[in-house]
Amino acid sequence: MTESSPETWSVRVTKDTLVFSAAHFITFNGNVCERIHGHNWRVEAEIEGPLDENHYVFDFIALRDGLQTLVQELDHRVLLPDRHPMIQVKVSEDAREVTTTFEDRRWVFPQEDCVILPIENTTAELISRWIGQTLILRLKLNEQHGLTRLRVSVEENFGQWANCWLPLAKAEIGKRKAEK
Repeated sequence: MTESSPETWSVRVTKDTLVFSAAHFITFNGNVCERIHGHNWRVEAEIEGPLDENHYVFDFIALRDGLQTLVQELDHRVLLPDRHPMIQVKVSEDAREVTTTFEDRRWVFPQEDCVILPIENTTAELISRWIGQTLILRLKLNEQHGLTRLRVSVEENFGQWANCWLPLAKAEIGKRKAEK
């Protein structure tokens, strides 16, 4: 239907409710570590692909609800990376506390107040990638009709956005087959 059409399509969701308040710290330049601080992070997402039989790229409501669920999971939490080579994040044996260390610095948080993310550093860029990868899994975006790309944007401060574009697998598989 629209496969040979020269138009390109996308749907984008950005809402006032797609905001989470969370604390974090990052390291940079080797051994520089920021103080723990917080932001009111905004999130938006865009999916590219052809129109389906209903003339949709993807359902706005499903995308909005998927993002809203992730935002709620991050809201009022301390975001900690578990893949940083110099930051150690350990959950206590009784699962009540999280102890985090960087060089001679040490923080202890109630476990329920933390989200330990499978990322190297809690930068806006890597948080946007994690949100995108999680959306792909939860919304099964790789199993949809020819969707080509997902963009997730995270605003750390007013006017300061980080974007991550993630290819969607079926589009990549189809592209590789076409190239053979």
